[in-house]
Amino acid sequence: MRGLLGLLMVALLAGCANLGTGPVPPQTVERVDLQRYQGTWYELARLPMFFQRNCAQSEAHYGLQADGSLQVVNRCRSREGEWQQVEGVAVPQVAGDTDKLWVRFDNWFSRLLPGMAKGEYWVLYLDDAYQTALVGHPDRDYLWLLARSPQVDPALRDKLLQVAREQGYDTDALIWRVADGEIAP
Repeated sequence: MRGLLGLLMVALLAGCANLGTGPVPPQTVERVDLQRYQGTWYELARLPMFFQRNCAQSEAHYGLQADGSLQVVNRCRSREGEWQQVEGVAVPQVAGDTDKLWVRFDNWFSRLLPGMAKGEYWVLYLDDAYQTALVGHPDRDYLWLLARSPQVDPALRDKLLQVAREQGYDTDALIWRVADGEIAP
């Protein structure tokens, strides 16, 4: 009986081990070389996001600035063929750590609520050649599959999906890039 009670206590304590700490955040890459990261990235897929609700094709352009921040230009093309863009800046959340960035865009929302208008941009996966990346939000609300070209090999796409699932993201809810032929001329 004493052994059973002891085993029950150990099980109870083990069940409470993470109590109060919340979910474990996703794992980021150790370091991002922002010099190599700059340039154009095409969005292959994303989790739904209000600001991208009308985007059929999206791309991000990053440029390293003298102060170490990244200039960000996000472009979105609707199914009707219209382009919209927003500009912003990305800075490390912790000085010297480039895997977790704050991104702030210059739009009506950031002008209305400047203290609340920055987003978390965590680099979850980045291949050695800086050709594909997986970027997400630590609460797993947002996710972007990015590549240097608008299309990738299916095996590479599957690898990105696998990494996203292993990190706890809902890949069934992804919105995929619309092919050029489905965009109005």
